[in-house]
Amino acid sequence: MKKNLFYLTTAIILCLALTSCTTSIYALRKNAQPAPTHKLVSISSNPSGATVYMDDKYIGVTPLQFEVPLKYQHLAYIPSFSAASLKKIAEKSATKFTFVKTGYETVEKVVKPTLAGSLNKMWNYNGQVLGLDYIFPEGVFAEMTVAPNMASIDTTIPMGESNVIVNRDAPGASALEKTIIRWYFDSEPRGARVFWRVVSSIPAQVKNTNESYLGTTPFEETRSFNILGLTYENSRDVQIEVKVTRPGYMEQTKRFNVRQAIDQMEISSFYDLVPRD
Repeated sequence: MKKNLFYLTTAIILCLALTSCTTSIYALRKNAQPAPTHKLVSISSNPSGATVYMDDKYIGVTPLQFEVPLKYQHLAYIPSFSAASLKKIAEKSATKFTFVKTGYETVEKVVKPTLAGSLNKMWNYNGQVLGLDYIFPEGVFAEMTVAPNMASIDTTIPMGESNVIVNRDAPGASALEKTIIRWYFDSEPRGARVFWRVVSSIPAQVKNTNESYLGTTPFEETRSFNILGLTYENSRDVQIEVKVTRPGYMEQTKRFNVRQAIDQMEISSFYDLVPRD
């Protein structure tokens, strides 16, 4: 009798435990939230100004932030949550980032998500409910290396043109006015107003200027340096000041050396705006 009572009690306990477990799993599945479809990723390089392709599609120029789509389609083929299975799915879900910049070797970064089983929460991956965390990295960074055949070559300004002055009497005649520079500025949050001005340490040759409005972030434009009095030789003593403002945020100002901008054929930066107190 006692033996039968023991078996009955054990069976009841197991039944209650299984019922509770089933109810818990059912509740988790029923309340599963749609999994995020994209991840905001910060993408940067050294030096900045590299053109970035994601899976061979152009997405912008460093530094930038981009909403990377998460590749959930491969989860449909997941046989189990074993380490080998998760590793295989992560490899299939990898995203390739390619960094290209004139004068530098191309860099490729293959970024894989981290997959881990979750006991506390379930996600709805396009109709498939799984207790699985799909984690994509916060940022991607590329260290650019100067191409061997470009290390000792400077073809920015033709020989004999380094002292030719930008002046009103011969507009467009100098090499500087024929050199196209890419201007690119972005911010978080976007929609900030962008202003620029010339800051000169040789005002007798190149004068300081008042602020001029460029546009709002993200801002991209190509233009030449038609700054009066400027030459390639004295450009190292001249800076471009770029200010970014947005209501509710503190304004930010950065300065860029003109000589460096000419050599790199670019002025670009990212402004992470700070809210006002």
